[in-house]
Amino acid sequence: MISSNQRPIGVDLFAGAGGMTLGFEQAGFDVLASVEIDPIHCATHKFNFPFWSVLCQDIASTTGKDIRIIPAIGNKEIDIVFGGPPCQGFSLMGKRMLDDPRNSLAFHFIRLIGELQPKYFVLENVRGMAIGKHKKFIAEIIEEFQKIGYLTKSDYQILNAAEYGVPQNRERLFLIGCRQDMQLPKYPDKLTRPAKQKKINSTSNLPLNPTVWDALQDLPSIENYQELLTRDWVFAEFGKPSEYGRRLRGLCAIDNDYSYQRQHDLRILTSSLRTEHTLASVTRFESTPHGKAEPISRFHKLDPNGVCNTLRAGTPSNRGAFTSPRPIHPFIPRCITVREAARLHSYPDWFRFHVTKWHGFRQIGNSVPPLLAKAVATEIIKALGATLIQPNNKQQLGEEKLLELNMSQACKKYSLDPKVIERRMRKQIKQVLHG
Repeated sequence: MISSNQRPIGVDLFAGAGGMTLGFEQAGFDVLASVEIDPIHCATHKFNFPFWSVLCQDIASTTGKDIRIIPAIGNKEIDIVFGGPPCQGFSLMGKRMLDDPRNSLAFHFIRLIGELQPKYFVLENVRGMAIGKHKKFIAEIIEEFQKIGYLTKSDYQILNAAEYGVPQNRERLFLIGCRQDMQLPKYPDKLTRPAKQKKINSTSNLPLNPTVWDALQDLPSIENYQELLTRDWVFAEFGKPSEYGRRLRGLCAIDNDYSYQRQHDLRILTSSLRTEHTLASVTRFESTPHGKAEPISRFHKLDPNGVCNTLRAGTPSNRGAFTSPRPIHPFIPRCITVREAARLHSYPDWFRFHVTKWHGFRQIGNSVPPLLAKAVATEIIKALGATLIQPNNKQQLGEEKLLELNMSQACKKYSLDPKVIERRMRKQIKQVLHG
């Protein structure tokens, strides 16, 4: 366990592989506990954050006591609890959207805020929640937070990752709140303007966002490595990186990055299992213009001078195991690799994903880009008045076998029912809050 040295502490709910955990770590938090129901995600999370605790269990059955029993937390005051509860019940037929069982995870988030009493919380979700009549849903959530003594930002915002140094157009809603004895933080100012976008006015001094090619230009060509047909890593020759690439490869110091350095061999290319396309697909990919969708597959071909379209996860096994379309590489007629997607999502190269393409892309597509999470977390740090020092010691990553588990093996490791991911919660909201 890392000595926190008075760093503020946090808890990640609905943690996934750890995009928000990493962003909050980069801002200066020690995210001492994460909760996630998917055992594949839990194993990946544990690989990348082996010095913190992961609770692999259903949030509906998780209590504040379960989290506080972790020795590193105990009775300490928690500075931040954050997460993105899946909310799918947007029907306007009923009186309250939060009475829809598909939205019950939002209530469990609120319940745990009430039990843990952190100074601050950050709730992240889809931008659609803040559009039109769906605003009623947020109003209900804000009302429930007020009932347990929390103030919220009434001017909740949709933030685009492309305005915070991420070469991807990805909009997410962020709702920020605090206990009544704390002061509400502000939302982060924009840090960059999307590539290829003209300045809105002559007084705008924001630098251009990294482009797709800034993210990918130094990565080795996977076509040169036969080993990548059967495994996801290889010792490889990297090219000349952009400034963005230098930061993700760990070749330079980064201002305001308070994360713990990881021990990582810079010669190794990871998360790069190859996909073998048919000749017909290759031909179609090759003829597709930059920034356009290939007409048969509907895959989007990346514009090297622009930003990536939103990377999506696809559906889980209980909804047909559909794989979302993956972008086409801007210069090579194939879909991008998991590592290339990670670059476009602002994950550093030391961060590893499950060895399969299916789970790897699902982990990225489901996650908040770390640099976007970092921007939000930095404002919480400011509100806390925390004084931070960049740690100098490097930390080891976890055991690689954690990245190789199939679902049955992962369920066995965490003592879960193999069908746990497919079961839907059907308890009524009133039972959650008042039962």
